[in-house]
Amino acid sequence: MRTSPLPLLALFAAAALRAQTPGPSPRLASGWDTPDPWTYSAAAYWNMPREGASYASGIFSADHGQLHLEARANYEAMHSQSAFIGWTFSGGEKLRVSATPIIGAVAGEAHGPIAGLEASVAAGKLDYYLEAEYLPAHAGRSGYLYAWSELAYRPVEWIRLGIVMQRTRIYGGDRDIRPGGLVQLTVRNCTAGVYWFNPGAEAQVVMLSLAFRF
Repeated sequence: MRTSPLPLLALFAAAALRAQTPGPSPRLASGWDTPDPWTYSAAAYWNMPREGASYASGIFSADHGQLHLEARANYEAMHSQSAFIGWTFSGGEKLRVSATPIIGAVAGEAHGPIAGLEASVAAGKLDYYLEAEYLPAHAGRSGYLYAWSELAYRPVEWIRLGIVMQRTRIYGGDRDIRPGGLVQLTVRNCTAGVYWFNPGAEAQVVMLSLAFRF
């Protein structure tokens, strides 16, 4: 089923009216220098797998001090929604490190409890981000470890280039580990990106992203 991205994009665009400052990446953990007031981020993704129908997915997070709350749509599986609570540990100046253990649940086509980790490391113009979660066996399906990681470089503050890898079974097929490249452009509170997984292969996936921080 082809899912329209307009509802998600409209929601996130409306939220962006209150936005103030951009983060290092729309998917990076937000535990670096988080002030006491609530801060929020929202990202919409338009997924275009060559072997299937295009669809929208989204991630929304809220942080208050070390407290981290997050919701996702069409992430673990189509027509599934997940929610998490976590606690962020961060530190460092020249080498900044952040780790957020999370626990939550998913409902829909995929369902059950989930435990995961979001972590990031940055030094100068280089940064690395890891997002992983484990969904136990359910409904006759074996347990599965989802993962997304990025290694990137910023030649200038508003451009981010790098490599990306995701492990997911949402696209179906025999290939669940998909490497690729990424390009992101940031203007104030908004970051637009393009991800290209398995470039040129039958199982390639192109993903467009639009993210806001506020």
